[in-house]
Amino acid sequence: MSGSSMDTTLLNGLRFFTRETVILEGVSAACGAGNRTVSAMDGAVREDSVFDLASVTKLFTGLCAMKLKEEGLLDPGRPVFSYDSRFRFLKDTTVWDLMTFAVTVRTPVRLDGCTDRESAMEALFASTAAPHEDVRRIYSDIPAMILKYVLEAAAGMSFMDCARKLVLEPAGMSETWSAVPPERRKDCQCYDREHRIENGQQILREGWKPGVPHDPKAAVLQGDTGDLCGHAGLFSTRGDMVRFCRAVLERKIVGEESLREMAVNRTGRKRTNGAWTQFLGIQCYVRHPDQYYSEIPCYMGKQAFGIGGFTGNHVSVDPEHDVFAVFLGNRVLNRLTVLVPEEGKTLADYGLNPDGTGFFRWNDGEVIPSSVKYVHQKDEHFHKSVAETLQLSLIAFNEE
Repeated sequence: MSGSSMDTTLLNGLRFFTRETVILEGVSAACGAGNRTVSAMDGAVREDSVFDLASVTKLFTGLCAMKLKEEGLLDPGRPVFSYDSRFRFLKDTTVWDLMTFAVTVRTPVRLDGCTDRESAMEALFASTAAPHEDVRRIYSDIPAMILKYVLEAAAGMSFMDCARKLVLEPAGMSETWSAVPPERRKDCQCYDREHRIENGQQILREGWKPGVPHDPKAAVLQGDTGDLCGHAGLFSTRGDMVRFCRAVLERKIVGEESLREMAVNRTGRKRTNGAWTQFLGIQCYVRHPDQYYSEIPCYMGKQAFGIGGFTGNHVSVDPEHDVFAVFLGNRVLNRLTVLVPEEGKTLADYGLNPDGTGFFRWNDGEVIPSSVKYVHQKDEHFHKSVAETLQLSLIAFNEE
């Protein structure tokens, strides 16, 4: 079968999120293998819905870096400082270090605590780098935030123009923006009234505006100016993200060697306590030996890479097996998105199920659906339906 079709199996998988648990306000998804594409959607979404891609933006950052490397415009072995002297404390940190999450990069103050663009940029330019400590979590937004400025210097244009030239145009993507056109803001998913509980404190984030990134760091740095950040800030539709995946698989964006480089595990290892660190490639996730912690579905192989986005998204591609998956959801609108329990407490003490699903009564009496830990539901309810729809076999980790 070729072309695109609505599939009952895929739709039923999505309904777990929108109906059985109400984790998501809405979701639009697609998957493909070979020349077949299947799509489905449920909840408060339309064909023309515009989603905040959040950290899925990093795929564009990584691919732009690899393309500029292919073209001889970017030398990843050079220090960051040599591309942008404002990063005065990164004279011994290479571009490759940032591309591959090889170091821990910190800013002197939290960027999401900055009240204006100028103070946030000042803090970012004061970033420092150090070797990783023995911790599980290595992933960070800051390397991609810095890469934006490196890529702009290497390409001689704004990062959005770079992404448009190197990714959007080759892929035929006309519905992906850093500044959503005014006439399309009505199509943006609403990410307002996000509820969080952190160490017993109830936090309500409201006042979101269409076209402004949900990510607070991107919101303060980018806002609605269109000055794309490297870690988050792109908005897109399902149709465009399918075109993106197809272009990657067809080698329209970067070549074979660059795709292989994207998917090489750069960070995953056993820690001293026997646990695994995160398995990361070039601004993306790669296969993890423990599927519970893997952003890459188990029907994709060792050359697959992908990433999720906080707002409710996932994109993964397997160039070797010609397979892709796109999941664009909204887990923010009037949802409990984060729960950091007080010491000695568990999710059950807040009335939630062990998997994070359930409902929580807010301090004003409103009952709020939970999307806490939703990422761990994708394998059983989204990726399982993708595998069944496309008749894909599971691939063991590191299977040759």
